[in-house]
Amino acid sequence: MFVAAVHVFVKPGAMDEFMELIKADQDGSLAEPGCVRFDVVRSIEDPSEFLIWEVYLDEDAAAFHKTTPHYHAFKEQMPALASKDRYADRYEGVSIPSDKA
Repeated sequence: MFVAAVHVFVKPGAMDEFMELIKADQDGSLAEPGCVRFDVVRSIEDPSEFLIWEVYLDEDAAAFHKTTPHYHAFKEQMPALASKDRYADRYEGVSIPSDKA
């Protein structure tokens, strides 16, 4: 398994637009054959900070994700909504329950 933990920071006044954008990305991602999970969580301490927990069968599936229209829409629209640059941490899955694996 390949896991990306993407940290996203949304500027004030952009929350509704971000929520629509991330929902479209989440829905599209979950429809990909190699996507196992795509969870979006929000910080309790800082409600403008989100973590996107993306789990793919392998790095090829994660690379495929970056070719999709929903990913490109997110990548193109997110800078206008962000209070600072997003970043990602990469992990190797050790034990992740899934019905796709």
